[in-house]
Amino acid sequence: MEDIVRVDRNEDGLTVTFYIENDTVMEIGEKLTEICEDAYMNGCNWEAVLNTYLEQNAPDTLELMDTDPEAGLFAAYFEPSEEGENAANELAEIIRGFISDPQTLFDFVSENADEIEWD
Repeated sequence: MEDIVRVDRNEDGLTVTFYIENDTVMEIGEKLTEICEDAYMNGCNWEAVLNTYLEQNAPDTLELMDTDPEAGLFAAYFEPSEEGENAANELAEIIRGFISDPQTLFDFVSENADEIEWD
């Protein structure tokens, strides 16, 4: 799973990088598009799903992160603090959970598609 989700630490802070151009992630994205036609899962739409999920389930993590979605990845940045490290690790675990058990993600998008700010 390290090739899909990474947490990197340096003196400036922590970065969670989610590589979305992976066969497993692309298959999940295709299923999400079947669930909601607006769910073309580029970096911006992964950001939209994660923001909505975090708002409902981990608002402290959402509050602590800055993001930079790209075409092939989603990156989130956190301050170099214990709080930032905990939030970065929580985000990485949420993403890993979505990848290892995508049904949770499918259910979330099915139930919340109208609340997600799609790209």
